[in-house]
Amino acid sequence: MKIAIEGCMHGELDKVYETLKRLEEEDENTKIDLLLCCGDFQAVRDLNDLESLNVKSKYRSMNSFWKYYSGQAVAPYPTIFIGGNHEASNYLYELYYGGWAAPNIYFMGFAGVVKFGNIRIGGLSGIYKQQHYALGHFERPPYNESDIRSIYHVREYDVLKLMQIEEPIDIFMSHDWPLGITEYGNWKKLVSEKPFFKEEVEKRSLGSRPAAELLDKLKPPYWFSAHLHCKFPAIIQHGENGPVTKFLALDKCLPRRKFLQIIEIESDPGPFEINFDEEWLAITRMLNSSFPLTRRPAKRRAEQLDKQVNRQWVQNKLSTRGPKPFNFVQTVPSYDPDHPCPTNTPIGHCRNPQTEDFLQFLELSYLLDATVESNTPVESTIYSADAHLHSSNKNDESIDLDDVDEMEELTMNDGDA
Repeated sequence: MKIAIEGCMHGELDKVYETLKRLEEEDENTKIDLLLCCGDFQAVRDLNDLESLNVKSKYRSMNSFWKYYSGQAVAPYPTIFIGGNHEASNYLYELYYGGWAAPNIYFMGFAGVVKFGNIRIGGLSGIYKQQHYALGHFERPPYNESDIRSIYHVREYDVLKLMQIEEPIDIFMSHDWPLGITEYGNWKKLVSEKPFFKEEVEKRSLGSRPAAELLDKLKPPYWFSAHLHCKFPAIIQHGENGPVTKFLALDKCLPRRKFLQIIEIESDPGPFEINFDEEWLAITRMLNSSFPLTRRPAKRRAEQLDKQVNRQWVQNKLSTRGPKPFNFVQTVPSYDPDHPCPTNTPIGHCRNPQTEDFLQFLELSYLLDATVESNTPVESTIYSADAHLHSSNKNDESIDLDDVDEMEELTMNDGDA
């Protein structure tokens, strides 16, 4: 199986797909089976989505996703993506558990695992910020100036769900890099190209602590990231004789930038399809009642939950229905360049039929539009064998990388790059 990895998409689907087609034309032995995108995908359907995109006005553009959402264009390759920090957050929150953002384009959700053929792919959306990590998913559209920035910050609940995974993961994606990953690659070359990372690299504060915890737990053969707009490879040996993880971060989609990489991975013969992952469905079913809503840190108490019971339940359900995700459904009218005025569509939370079908399938409550008082702590029951994840890390606040583009421009204006 040949898999193309892309860094930050920034809504440039046409350009990425055209690049892949050109690579196939230049080499008859290259046939791409799957495209993975490591965030900043920017699934912007209409002008309301554009307003939920937390970017500087000069970067705010419809780009090309709307054509794939509307059906004007069809993705030529199965595409799977995670979220970053520049996303149409109101749309992605509709698909919190994952689902088709457009035909043949699958969002992994805020955290998730799917199968492509027999390859298991895991992902964590967003970026890490300590001040929001222990909070619940309290943000609701339309977002205010604060919530539009915090909505894409990684939450402990989603990481703890991923920490329950026991079966091998083949590929994992995170938008920001695992903390400390620079120690396993050529960090001197990195800081020569990106001098504004130097202090954080030297202090070992560049990256995401939760992603590092997941890397240590899951030990996948491949881990891909983006966010920092550069290519950076590293090799992590887990223990003296343990497995090896090949890490690769890639750039954003721009000319002469290193934003694509093709890997070949052993797999069963095709045809390949995107399917639900049985273990992940069991974890989701087991922990959904603990979905946190509070603006304050949720009080958690550890409790052993029987994943095997949920696993058997999921197996029985899948044997009847099958593992395919629920069908794509448009929930708002797509952007029309001939009539670019905003449509009179609701700007609050929209219940996506895919999400409703998913929760009904697992016999779970719909909690994405529920609210609690902001000053009410919530006690949630969640099992964690990794209690160290619950501790507060006072020195974890890394460089504010919400806008790497702006940092690059400042550096270039200073003559440093």
